[in-house]
Amino acid sequence: MSHAHDTTYAALDAWVDQHFDEEVRFLQALVQVPTDTPPGNNAPHALKTAQLLQDFGYTAEQHAVPDDAVKAYGLQSITNLIVRRRHGEGPTIALNAHGDVVPPGDGWTHDPYGGEVVDGKLYGRASAVSKSDFASFTFATRALEAVAAAGGQAIKGSVELHFTYDEEFGGELGPGWLLQQGLTRPDLLIAAGFSYQVVTAHNGCLQMEVTLHGLASHAAYPETGVDALQAANRLLTALYAHNDVLRTRRSAVAGITHPYLNVGWIQGGSNTNVVPGKVVLKLDRRMIPEENAEQVEAEVRALITQTIAACPGIRLEIRRLVLARSLEPLAGNASLVRAIQTHGQAVFGEPIPESGTPLYTDVRLYGERGVPAVIYGAGPRTVLESNAKRADEHLELADLRRATKVIARTLFDLLG
Repeated sequence: MSHAHDTTYAALDAWVDQHFDEEVRFLQALVQVPTDTPPGNNAPHALKTAQLLQDFGYTAEQHAVPDDAVKAYGLQSITNLIVRRRHGEGPTIALNAHGDVVPPGDGWTHDPYGGEVVDGKLYGRASAVSKSDFASFTFATRALEAVAAAGGQAIKGSVELHFTYDEEFGGELGPGWLLQQGLTRPDLLIAAGFSYQVVTAHNGCLQMEVTLHGLASHAAYPETGVDALQAANRLLTALYAHNDVLRTRRSAVAGITHPYLNVGWIQGGSNTNVVPGKVVLKLDRRMIPEENAEQVEAEVRALITQTIAACPGIRLEIRRLVLARSLEPLAGNASLVRAIQTHGQAVFGEPIPESGTPLYTDVRLYGERGVPAVIYGAGPRTVLESNAKRADEHLELADLRRATKVIARTLFDLLG
C-alpha cells in the first residue's frame, strides 16, 4: 500500500469524522419516519430521503412501483430511489439498503421512532437494519467525492445508491423491480450489513400458507363434523419431525449450519364449543446455499400432502407466499471482499471474517443476475446484539462511524 494511498485513507477518515454529527442527524431523520411493513406505506420515507439527499446536491430518481402491483402484494406504497454519481470510465458500484422494516412490537424503553441517542447508542426501529446504511453509504460516497476533488484525483467509475422498500416481503418490488425494469445493471454491489463480517452467502427461504378445510359442528355432536385442528395437529407433528432430517444436511459455508423448518403462525376455529372447521398455518423453510429451491418446495408439498391424505374429510390448500433463493458467492466478488477485510481490520482493529448468514436478504436478486455482491455495513459484532426486529433496536454510533470509513476506503480502492 503506497504512502499516497495512506494519505488518501487518512483524508477519507478525517472527512467522515468532520461530518459525523451531520451523518447522525441524517440517520435520526430517517428513523423518525415510520416504515412499518405491514402495513407498508413506504413512499413517504422515500420522499423524505430524497429531500435530505437534495441538501447534499444528490438527485434521487423516484421510481414508484405501480399501485396495483403493490396492493396485490399486500402493501400500500413503494417508491424506490436511485442516486447515480457518474464520474470517469470504470465500473459501477451499487450500494443498496432497504428502508422497510417490521413493526416495533412491545417492550420498548425508548421511542421506536425517536432516533434518541443515549450513551453513544442511537435507538429506533431500523436504526441498525437497515436505515443505518442509508447513512453509511451516503456519507461514504460524499467522502470519496470530496477527498478526490480536494486532491485532484479522478474517480474511475460510478457509484449508485439504491434505497429500496421491499426487503421484509422478499425484495421482488424493491431491487427485483429496479433490475427487472432495466433501471440499473451494476458491476458490483455492497448491500446493507448487520454485523462486522463480510457476508458473501446466505440461506434461501420458502414460505407457505397451508389451509385445512374440515367441517364445523357443535362440540356436543363432534361426529357430525370434521375436525381441522386434529388434522393440523397431525401435520405439525410431521413438520417438526422433518427437522430431524434437515439437521443431517450440513452446509459447507461458514456461518450456516443446516436447513430448518418453522411454523410461525396459526389460526383456526370459531368458538370454544365448536369443532374447528378450518385451520390456517404459515410455515418458513430455510434453505442452505447447496439446496435447490424447486426441489425443496416439492419435498415440503409432498410431506404436507401425504400427511393430510391420512386425515379423512380434510380438503387441503397450499399457497406459496415467498420463494427467496440462496445467495451464493460469485467469483467477481474478490476485490470487494479483499478491500473490506483490509480496511475493516485497519479501522476496527480486528480481523473481519468472510462468512455466510442464515438470514435471507434481497441481495440474492442481484446475485441471480450475475452481479457479484457482498453484505457489509454499519452493524454490531453480531446481529443479535443490535436487537434488530426486537424491542430497543439500536446502533452503536462508533460502529456507524467506522463502517462509513471502511466503505469510503473500499470505494476509493475500487474507483480511485
